[in-house]
Amino acid sequence: MSLYRQSIQVILQNQADSGAYMASPNFPPYAYCWLRDGSFIAYAMNLVGQHDSAGRFLSWVDETIRRYAWKVDRLLMKIEEEEPIEESDYLHTRYTLEGEEADARWWNFQLDGYGAWLWGLAQHVRMTRDWRLLDELKSSIDITLRYLRGLWMVPNYDCWEENGDKVHISTLAAIYGGLEAISAFQPQEPFAEIEDIKDFVLQKGVKTGHLVKYIGTDIVDASLLSASTPFRLLQPDDQIMQATVAHIEADLHCSDGGVHRYLGDTYYGGGEWTLLAAWLGWYYAEVGEYERARKLLAWVEAQADDRGNLPEQVSDHLLAPNRYSEWEARWGPVAKPLLWSHALYLILHQAVQGAGEVCRWNRLYDWKA
Repeated sequence: MSLYRQSIQVILQNQADSGAYMASPNFPPYAYCWLRDGSFIAYAMNLVGQHDSAGRFLSWVDETIRRYAWKVDRLLMKIEEEEPIEESDYLHTRYTLEGEEADARWWNFQLDGYGAWLWGLAQHVRMTRDWRLLDELKSSIDITLRYLRGLWMVPNYDCWEENGDKVHISTLAAIYGGLEAISAFQPQEPFAEIEDIKDFVLQKGVKTGHLVKYIGTDIVDASLLSASTPFRLLQPDDQIMQATVAHIEADLHCSDGGVHRYLGDTYYGGGEWTLLAAWLGWYYAEVGEYERARKLLAWVEAQADDRGNLPEQVSDHLLAPNRYSEWEARWGPVAKPLLWSHALYLILHQAVQGAGEVCRWNRLYDWKA
């Protein structure tokens, strides 16, 4: 079985008629669509030539954001008038496949997905040269820009849906990446926040020469890989980025396995995440370390089951083995397949097989619309 072909099929089979990608079909809490996951899934589908699939997702996001534009108007007005903000005032991080807010309680205030969507949209337009899409989606682009510009410094949940009282560097990287990517298509509009975010990260988000998980700590998180790959807040060969990766390798990367999220992780015992192993491999490909990238590609492929399904994480080297059973009792077995895992596998596969083609598409900083 070709995991490459199977990954494409898994994604297509779990894309709703609406265009939304279900995060995982066999894990009830993930029977929704996240902008974060979906944006990387759409990027992967663009890389493998499935442009229609990616475009349908982007249009679904457009419709969803426009449906809840009134929330952005009300929230920004509250902020301006210094009125109390309720949790329900923020845009959600996950939606039903029909683009409605989910009823169940969740950690909804997450900004990174909205930055990732702008980034993913820009990638789609560049790869397909479908310039008309920018006009068709102008309303949702403008709503997203207003939302991110007004809130980027506000503490919110990270990409792991944790620590909602912190300002997370990976979240800032996603916002930076989205603003930077879309700014190329709006040269007349000022994007002062791009430099403001970078300056803030360099002043507040660096300790002993490396990026930190969030403001106020000195530990790293594997999601910090996104600061360079793909969001380009830092270049992959930047000294701070190299030091960050070195800490990720030392603290979170098992030499014969995958990558943990962060030290102290207890979710399903704190296993090794397949998508993070692929992400580290993606970074290696960008800096020309293809042998290390291929080793991680092989490890990811080895985690697929007989049906070619990749899990969210594996439990070979748990950080907190005594915490695995409580999550299994709460939500059942680990999510499998996880579309985000399949997407990162496809991205890494293309990076390795395409001898840097993925990296070329990533170099947003030297591309002008």
